[in-house]
Amino acid sequence: MERIAKVDPWKVISTDVNEKKRVQESLTSIGNGYMGLRGNFEEGFSGDTHIGTYLAGVWYPDKTRVGWWKIGYPDYFGKVINATNFIPVTIRVNGHQVDLAVDDIRDYYLELDMKEGILNRSFVWMKDGLEIAFTFSRFVSVATKELAVIKVSVEVLTGQAELELTALLDGDVENEDSNYDETFWLERNRGLSPYPYLTTKTVENNFGTDRFTVTMMMANQVENLTSDSSNESEMKVEETVKASVSAGDKVSLTKIVSVVSSRDIEESDQVEAAEALLNAAVEKGYDQLREAHVAEWANRWDKADVVIEGDEASQQGVRFNIFQLFSTYYGEDPRLNVGPKGFTGEKYGGATYWDTESCILPMYLSTTDEEVSKQLLVYRHNQLEQAHTNAQKQGLEGALYPMVTFTGIECHNEWEITFEEIHRNGAIAHAIYNYSSYFGDESYLLDKGLDVLVGISRFWADRVHYSQRNKQYMIHGVTGPNEYENNINNNWYTNTMAAWTLRYTLESLEKASAEKKGNLGVSTEESEKWHDIVKHMYFPKDEELDVYVQHDSFLDKDLQPVTSLKPEERPINQNWSWDKILRSPFIKQADVLQGMYFLNHEFSQEEKEKNFDFYEPMTVHESSLSPLVHSILASELGKKEKAFEMYERTARLDLDNYNNDTEDGLHITSMSGGWLSIVQGFAGMRTLEGHLSFDPYCPTQWDGYQFKLKYRGRLIKVNVTAKEVEFTLEEGQDLTFTLYGKEVTLKDALTNSIEK
Repeated sequence: MERIAKVDPWKVISTDVNEKKRVQESLTSIGNGYMGLRGNFEEGFSGDTHIGTYLAGVWYPDKTRVGWWKIGYPDYFGKVINATNFIPVTIRVNGHQVDLAVDDIRDYYLELDMKEGILNRSFVWMKDGLEIAFTFSRFVSVATKELAVIKVSVEVLTGQAELELTALLDGDVENEDSNYDETFWLERNRGLSPYPYLTTKTVENNFGTDRFTVTMMMANQVENLTSDSSNESEMKVEETVKASVSAGDKVSLTKIVSVVSSRDIEESDQVEAAEALLNAAVEKGYDQLREAHVAEWANRWDKADVVIEGDEASQQGVRFNIFQLFSTYYGEDPRLNVGPKGFTGEKYGGATYWDTESCILPMYLSTTDEEVSKQLLVYRHNQLEQAHTNAQKQGLEGALYPMVTFTGIECHNEWEITFEEIHRNGAIAHAIYNYSSYFGDESYLLDKGLDVLVGISRFWADRVHYSQRNKQYMIHGVTGPNEYENNINNNWYTNTMAAWTLRYTLESLEKASAEKKGNLGVSTEESEKWHDIVKHMYFPKDEELDVYVQHDSFLDKDLQPVTSLKPEERPINQNWSWDKILRSPFIKQADVLQGMYFLNHEFSQEEKEKNFDFYEPMTVHESSLSPLVHSILASELGKKEKAFEMYERTARLDLDNYNNDTEDGLHITSMSGGWLSIVQGFAGMRTLEGHLSFDPYCPTQWDGYQFKLKYRGRLIKVNVTAKEVEFTLEEGQDLTFTLYGKEVTLKDALTNSIEK
């Protein structure tokens, strides 16, 4: 753990330009669901940096075929690609280019304002008796998704100078993870009128997937600066302004950028569309654009903010999580989903993992409009045909949803993921159940959801095999959620979710119309087979230990707690060979406990406690998805210190660089963890049985906490202190729910004492 940013309830602040620069860039990333970028410097930086600008849904199918390619492997590895860098504003003072990697400065200050969604930076630059204060403000608008705004302000403190600012659109970019310095963009068009613009297109690929065309255009508004020149060259357009300045002079440049892509606008219409966006933005000016952006963030915070009293580090953590999540996805586009790194880096490449269903949906159900959560389900339904293709590539029936995808086709090139981590199907089925239970509405389930459930059930029914020796159904050759074990047999979680999905599908079919059943074509013979699998599925269990066994041979390992590891060995995925990891008993993330979190209502407290006590001590939590599950279960089991420890780990995972990998980008898809640990953990909210219930307590480290949640047409505010819990109905009709095991009715406000 290392704390780079200063603790502040609403801001991420750094005052040392050279301390963990790449980590700083990740932590100060911004986005608006349509585009986003790392916290790079406008003026450039000659030191170690990772320049990254990313556009939602824009990707490239990279080569995956190798000499040991096997039947069933995906044809390509999908990867997000770095797009034209639109932020550069190079600065020259008396001909010297300002570069914080080498220049003398003082009063350096970097601030991500999460409340307003604005990245601010300032410093005083010094050279040959000159002192000049530079201030930068940047945002990508959540009010108009295609707009980004950068403002550079300059004040001369001492001396005289010739000042020159050059605003640039730079298409000459590479990916950090590219092979042999390959590039992914070709220039299609550029020009200086009506505004400087650059159009680029992704290079040809051998897989027949869409190529993307992107046009970026900039308008530069200046104060006390005069135009010098406009220039263009291959993959670049620029505009330079200058001024002779002396002590007391102030100048500024506001760079407004419009970004449009072929996902929405044909290449032939892009320049015109980009110009129209800029004309409207220029007419409004910086202040109005900023106000609209800030107002929309205020609206989002009003519905989703969590207030923590007495612990600013915890407060900063959960707000950082919410800010980065909403910067990545807010449900506006059904073609999009939540990428593991969002707009903060290139690692993991793909746009969608099972993380969405396991982590993102449970939070979005309560913090956004119902339609936003529904979009996540529709995304999968729209890709059902591709899921059938994925299963066919494995020689199986039904639908296999991808582990990594942009289009629904699997595009991950590791065999232990592509072939074996099939448990992702269970998370997608559970998301339909979770959504239906939360909103008390099965219309989606009985319309589109059943299509998905039947496809997944047919996959499970073909993937299992019947063991004549044991008279039970089994699933061999899998990787469970614990990716530190590959090619194992009868992963308890995978078997459990397979059987549960079949059971849920059968129950749902009973509610479907005759027409729907006819369209799905589930025969009597097929449904009887599914019933038989549910009845005779094998679930590994050790009677002596009275725990579910992670997989068939897990107990044969040299079982040791994580405390047996030396500190210098952690994290083991950065210090051990893969062979050593696979042979070890150490668990990357919740596996058996993931099943107990998903199907929480189906297990007794005793079962949860015995399995938690057995598996958590062996868990290294080197997956970002792990702490939130353990925190929620620990709260339920009364293990309050462990619950808080895991809360801190999930809420401040990147802020404190727990896994020593934040420089690669943020762990976006686990950033629901802080919110979930509070609401489902500390407040004990449950909805899986179709009825809302709470069992709140306040961690001893806090004085209290507040949050809001949307539930079936209501907006409810919950305030918890050490002594009492208060519920306030801010919108909607009266609500009956369960509090500490007793039924209560919320009409306006309701206060209840917390029993020690």
